[in-house]
Amino acid sequence: MPDLDTREWLLTNGLGSFASGTVSDVRTRTYHGWLFTATNPPCGRTLLFSHLDASLELSGRVVALGTNVWGNDQIELTGYKLLRCFDINPVPKWTWGQDNWQLTRQLMMPYGWEGSGEWGIGSRQEGADGRSLSSTPRPMPHAQCPMPNTPAQFCHRILIQYRYDGSDTAILRLRLLIAERNLHRQQTAIPGLQFSELLGQQQVCLQAKNSGHFGIPWYLRWTQGNYQPDAFWYWNYGLSEETKRGLGDKEDLYSPGYLIVTLQPGDTVTLEARVGFPDSMTGILTSETFAEAVEIEQERLSQIFGWSAGGKGVIKNLSALPNAPYPIPHAQSPIWQQLLKASDQFIVYRASIAGPTVIAGYQWFNNRGRDTLIALPGLALVPQRFDLAKGVLRTFGHYCRHGLIPNAFPDNDDEPVYNSIDAALWWIETLGLYLEATQDWEFLAEQFSVVQQIHKAFVGGTRYNIQVDAIDGLISWDARGVALTWMDVVIGAYPVTPRHGKPVEINALWYSALCWLSQWAERLSNLKFGDPVRLGKQAQRYTLQAQQVKTSLQKFWNPQLGYLYDTIEPDDRRNFQIRPNAVLALSLHHCGFSEQQGCQTLDLATASLLTPYGLRSLDPGDPEYKGRYEGNQEQRDRAYHQGTIWAWLVGPYIRAWRRFYPQRSLPFDWQPLLDHFSSEACIGSISEIFDGDAPHTPRGAIAQAWSVAEVIRHVQK
Repeated sequence: MPDLDTREWLLTNGLGSFASGTVSDVRTRTYHGWLFTATNPPCGRTLLFSHLDASLELSGRVVALGTNVWGNDQIELTGYKLLRCFDINPVPKWTWGQDNWQLTRQLMMPYGWEGSGEWGIGSRQEGADGRSLSSTPRPMPHAQCPMPNTPAQFCHRILIQYRYDGSDTAILRLRLLIAERNLHRQQTAIPGLQFSELLGQQQVCLQAKNSGHFGIPWYLRWTQGNYQPDAFWYWNYGLSEETKRGLGDKEDLYSPGYLIVTLQPGDTVTLEARVGFPDSMTGILTSETFAEAVEIEQERLSQIFGWSAGGKGVIKNLSALPNAPYPIPHAQSPIWQQLLKASDQFIVYRASIAGPTVIAGYQWFNNRGRDTLIALPGLALVPQRFDLAKGVLRTFGHYCRHGLIPNAFPDNDDEPVYNSIDAALWWIETLGLYLEATQDWEFLAEQFSVVQQIHKAFVGGTRYNIQVDAIDGLISWDARGVALTWMDVVIGAYPVTPRHGKPVEINALWYSALCWLSQWAERLSNLKFGDPVRLGKQAQRYTLQAQQVKTSLQKFWNPQLGYLYDTIEPDDRRNFQIRPNAVLALSLHHCGFSEQQGCQTLDLATASLLTPYGLRSLDPGDPEYKGRYEGNQEQRDRAYHQGTIWAWLVGPYIRAWRRFYPQRSLPFDWQPLLDHFSSEACIGSISEIFDGDAPHTPRGAIAQAWSVAEVIRHVQK
């Protein structure tokens, strides 16, 4: 499909529901559709509403505006050829047309909760020094509620608006394509799958029934037009991106009928798809509803980020943050506002914890502990969403077990998954950055028992044979068949990049954690949050441990290569592959390596790993290097950390560079990554990964939280 624009767009609602598709309006992924609803926020995501196939009748001539690809790669309904322009701001907007007519379509997904809530994202409270601290809940406008109190406040919906301009009357026909299936699977027209349809006044209520099981009720309503029941199955939609990934690539969609709307020049028709049964308390749908929803969303974002609804405000106090080593862009910068808007798409409410969390990436990831904690400084600290940071840190602290922080919360609300050695250490590092930014020592006092639990578990030993080596003070682990660091792919029972033993970035995090603990024990002692004598002794013990670990970190130095060993294996062998984990080790708040070591490591990382889109996960000269992330699931998994570029790693690289080369200009050009953000892949977001080989094709998730977050931490525009 060389002439189809398959760049993607994304809408979210803060509950895990989303809509996504392509610029050319063709569906290329299982994850494309106009309403994936999160039945148990942010989990249980189910496709209900795929899309509307549109055609326009003008002077007896029917013009098809849709574009479909069938299983044999045959393109039908070539509406993309009439597409004149596409815009993403403030919402996705398509314009089709010819000499004497033009039709525009806009999509908007309103924020997913209504009323007032307990967790005030939008409100701010300033501390004695003028910096914003945790928020005080206060009522907010309709559809801006930060956190719902009950499921009744959840609202999953999407708005669609068409506008016709031309010289003659036109008839718009909108055929409804629907489904009821899991986010990750395609729908098949099996005999037991049926859809009930109840037609009302300018609305139709729909519900699937599969072998006696009733699905999610939802309805479509409209401002004008006549609905005609006309049931068909459309078989064998082709999903080309899934073909490339070696996954299921065929989809059947059901059409219960179509809407016919007669449009005079300048007319609009607005539609809303909403989960649930029709309710008399729901407001009336009018031609103004769409614009009002856009305005409400812009006001919500302006409250969060401190700019005016018109975009002329200035973000307050950001450059004064203690941990901000660079000037923050002015709020009038369009790229800056779009980055912050993109960051908000990852912030969601999680019903099982009744609090905030972070979606790791769209369209298929859920929330992950490690990803969330790494992303939190960019998503929450830089834009002063301190209440958000505090809520997430508190949640993860609450779920600390055996000194480990969850790396995943499963969809079915079972016990969280504790398959990470570094999530607990990232929790301490991010807590430290939060405290540096807010001076919120009461929160430290509240969480210090969790900090001590992590320290005690790592010293005494916990799951996966994670334990401090009594001889050198370094952290080691040894559990076969699992992968506990961020290089976490396992195929069958074998990790692709086994890093058991003593990984370099894990021990750098451990050193930084011990430095934080020493500072915090002394701080709490001075502020009389606890027994001063006991806290003073603890501070001394943490300081001694940190000194021991700093000395032992020299075991990672490879003087012949001028780089850090990636891992010291359980049998004491050194892994000398050139990976970005050495850069991670240099980027933390407390660094245990010398200036000479830092400079030499960065020089080699710059030559071997740095690209315009982030750092490669392996040196191209390594025999195990894989330059392209493509093929079936196993092929892609084998390439995931063997050369693939990770955009989020540009953040640690910049922090390390500024530490060891403070007077030298950064050898990184932002423009390619910002161009990617503005006009490539998922327009208005940043991909998870890129091919290690040029032209560095974007791969993986189309929008990744830590990719966006690390750019927010460092970009200057």
